Amino acid sequence: MTGIDWSKLTFSYTKTNTMLCSRCIGGQWTPVESRTDDNISISAFAGGLHYAIECFEGLKAFRGKDGKVRLFRPEENAKRLQRSAKYLGIEAPSTEMFVEMCKRIVRENIDFLPPYGSHASLYLRPTLIGFNPQLGVQSSKESLFMMLCSPVGAYTGGTLEAIDVVIARNYDRAAPNGCGAYKVGGNYAASLYSLNVAHEFGYKAVLYLDPATKTTIDEFNSSNFFAIRGNSYITPKSDSILPSITNMSLETVAAYVGMDVERRPVPVEELSTFEEVGECGTAVVITPVHRLADKPFLESEEETVYTYGDGLCGEKSLRLYNMITGIQYGEIEDPFGWTVFVD
Repeated sequence: MTGIDWSKLTFSYTKTNTMLCSRCIGGQWTPVESRTDDNISISAFAGGLHYAIECFEGLKAFRGKDGKVRLFRPEENAKRLQRSAKYLGIEAPSTEMFVEMCKRIVRENIDFLPPYGSHASLYLRPTLIGFNPQLGVQSSKESLFMMLCSPVGAYTGGTLEAIDVVIARNYDRAAPNGCGAYKVGGNYAASLYSLNVAHEFGYKAVLYLDPATKTTIDEFNSSNFFAIRGNSYITPKSDSILPSITNMSLETVAAYVGMDVERRPVPVEELSTFEEVGECGTAVVITPVHRLADKPFLESEEETVYTYGDGLCGEKSLRLYNMITGIQYGEIEDPFGWTVFVD
């Protein structure tokens, strides 16, 4: 037994039993190794340290109402990791290898899988780095693939507390035609300065505009943007947005329950017309937005503020949230075949 108080879990690191590792050398993956120590030995000259030759994923395992253990759409995470690795020019594991390692890490750390009803889960962090020593700016010849896990908490109950966010017009997380659409570590590093400044002013997150014209909405610092107006689920389309598996799933669910789905460029001016606005991502599925401040410069006192709802999750967002989490926890039928069971 772990002795963990599941009700007090946050989205933070907890040491678990094992991590899994495999190296790709000369195009061939070594046998998967299970390690009890989650420290790794790596050359100080590794490309992942100097040139950000690194990409990662995030997904969860859930203990269901029926006692079964479920992964949520791991094949999509495998495909996205492969896409990121191709952009970096490094080898990535096959979908079969990826999914099997997801299952294995859950089995080896099953004591850290929170019980049903705790609204918590086991977070998986597949990570791929350029491993070999190098000096030149070039793609790494060797890859290290690691499958990590940690139990994490989530919002509890049927209502989600909304947050205040800010548009920081003088900051970008990605460049036009850059790497924004890939899940590489450098994108998150690029968001930290503006996020830290936003925190100083009391905002929980930063919403970025398209880096080329600053006229349309891109995404938040760590998640996609969506809005609801009438019976429409609206989310931005942009070459600098990371394709979110959660957002893709919400779009499918929205269409399933009879909503219109619009993935298109979203002008900033539309912010005043939305009834519900939220972030969406693996960590909490949906984080509703209550106040959205638009500042020409983050430090400026000038701002336009848009307000959505009363500080709780909107009715239609909550309906989508409940269906996604219902599928994840086995509370409702999975009509899409998204869940993968771990024996």
